[in-house]
Amino acid sequence: MTLHPSVLRLAIAQALSGANTTVVYATAAIIGHLLAPRPGMATLPISVFVIGMALSTLPVGAVARKHGRHAAFFLGNGCGVVSGLLASLALVQASFVLFCLAMLFGGAYAAVVLTFRFAAAECVPVADKPRALSLVLAGGVFAGVLGPQLVTATMNQWPPHAYAATYLCAAAVSVLSALVLRGVRFAGSPAVPATAGAAPSVLPITSRPIREVVRQPRFVVAMLCGVVSYMLMNFMMTSAPLAMELCGLPREYSNYGIELHVVAMYLPSFFTGRLMARFGETPIVLAGLALTAAAALVGMSGQTVAHFWWALALLGVGWNFGFLGASAMVLQCHTPQEGPRVQSINDFVVFGTMVIGSFASGSLLSAYGWSTVAALTLPPVVVAAAALLWIGRVRQAQPSA
Repeated sequence: MTLHPSVLRLAIAQALSGANTTVVYATAAIIGHLLAPRPGMATLPISVFVIGMALSTLPVGAVARKHGRHAAFFLGNGCGVVSGLLASLALVQASFVLFCLAMLFGGAYAAVVLTFRFAAAECVPVADKPRALSLVLAGGVFAGVLGPQLVTATMNQWPPHAYAATYLCAAAVSVLSALVLRGVRFAGSPAVPATAGAAPSVLPITSRPIREVVRQPRFVVAMLCGVVSYMLMNFMMTSAPLAMELCGLPREYSNYGIELHVVAMYLPSFFTGRLMARFGETPIVLAGLALTAAAALVGMSGQTVAHFWWALALLGVGWNFGFLGASAMVLQCHTPQEGPRVQSINDFVVFGTMVIGSFASGSLLSAYGWSTVAALTLPPVVVAAAALLWIGRVRQAQPSA
């Protein structure tokens, strides 16, 4: 597959926009610990961030269907700017409530960013969709480096308001991402001739009832695997920086840990698409679930810097295989015309269940410690793996299932 110019732009935007999400995960729990009225509320800002993602997915899908992907992109970047400015103001005023409000807008921005992977699939022929999807997520490798480095370079630049300058820079990065996205062109748009197998930028509403689409067993299992992969990644990553601080480790180590984690999330994307093309989505998702389980076991075995970093790295690769594989399965369950609506429903369920993990992680970490947080990731992995093996057997017995 020759790298499509619009896929490249989406990958660059993924790097820039993803850096903002990385900033949130690297700092929000620590800021929450500083501003929250109670220790158990330390991870509430990240929970609100996830709520923002969940609440925004269906509206983002509706905007994309009615007005095109570019309108959704513009809306997302606007939310990114508002989030950065509000967060900086909250830190200057030491307002926990205002910081949580900023995270709500940040979550809306993140929801739009996660549609980049599906948008890339609309730029290329059918056979290239999995690779386009994975190549856009590969831009997250640079987000994994840019975000934590941005935090390290700016967190003390506005004394005594730690991280206030960081979020001002995050707002500026959102503007830069918007400029990059302006050049994205979809098949069927005036600037680009239609490509066989690719969907137009503004899609007509499907005549097939949405209930019929989402009841497909393969879609249900794909959504379950996406839920488990993303929820567990968020569950452990949310509490990891705070857990490291509570263990007395310097904040720079937690920044590096998040950097390692985000790079591990996105670096495999350079070859995940090829692996799916060669072996299929099911083995890749199973490998991702196995790596997530390995991350939990490492987290349970100790609380040194090495244990945290290894757990975060394994968790990142596990998310990549599990979430990308599940996303590729979703693409097989709908027509191009149904895409934005079905994808937004999938993301709504994925991010909606993430809220549970985000809310629970802070309380569990405060009450029972990091080892318990890690251990609780194992049962959902087993459920998802069993469902995936079941649907594989069903498809072998009945190819049309």
